[in-house]
Amino acid sequence: MKRIALFLATNLAIVLVLSVTVRLLGIEPYLNAQGLNLGSLLVFAAVMGFGGSFISLALSKWTARKAMGVRVINAPANPTEAWLVHTVRGYANEAGIGMPEVGIYDAPEVNAFATGMSRNKALIAVSTGLLQRMRREEAEAVLGHEVAHAANGDMVTLALIQGVVNTFVMFLSRVIGHTVDRVIFRNEQGHGPAFFVTLIVSELVLGVLASVIVMWFSRRREFRADRGGARLAGRHNMIAALRRLASLHPQPLPDKMAAFGIAGGTPAGWKRLFMTHPPLAERITALESGEGGQP
Repeated sequence: MKRIALFLATNLAIVLVLSVTVRLLGIEPYLNAQGLNLGSLLVFAAVMGFGGSFISLALSKWTARKAMGVRVINAPANPTEAWLVHTVRGYANEAGIGMPEVGIYDAPEVNAFATGMSRNKALIAVSTGLLQRMRREEAEAVLGHEVAHAANGDMVTLALIQGVVNTFVMFLSRVIGHTVDRVIFRNEQGHGPAFFVTLIVSELVLGVLASVIVMWFSRRREFRADRGGARLAGRHNMIAALRRLASLHPQPLPDKMAAFGIAGGTPAGWKRLFMTHPPLAERITALESGEGGQP
């Protein structure tokens, strides 16, 4: 969904900014005063990794509103807006969470997303394309799916997972850089160019591997949100909504859009590791079988 792309992009930008900042401030060299201090390095990496992740989470609603041009419905101006607010309020009450903000953004594709720092202060937004191209029962199932994301606390869990992987990417990349600098290039004082080159390469490679973990969680939570949407809007309607999405996107979305929709593409082979969403056919089968889905 859109929230994943926005969250990950913001998180990556913040981690990079923090990394450059501490280097410019001269903080990082203190970690190496007596060689590589693994304990200090791990604390440093955790503060940086979780800091970037939770700053991203705190900014998620603001980022989504600005990036997508979401207009929050403060007072419904027409029957469609009144229906949206009423539906979300009913589902939120049933799910036991605070009333989310409800918004609409102008986009032709069928889409919706939920984001926010806590389950009781979420934002749920739908595209104009969804309102125009889905039947009301199908749209209600999509809203149920998004309310389930908020009720499940998916964004907070994602932030925790992202914080963990950020920590180990930063920790291991510096250990690898230090080892290459000392063992291969035999630099005995400070860090030479080999450290910084290896650090950058290691962060890129480990960052890609870490994203596999984040995408695995993303696929898991889609099955769970489908179950939640089925409980709130009815299994038949949730299945109908997913089938409708499949009919609207018979071909895989472009790579740059794969993480942006309520449904992702269907790449084969190793590319499946980087899917934000399970294939729609698998999600439909999971709901039909009553199993809830396995990635």
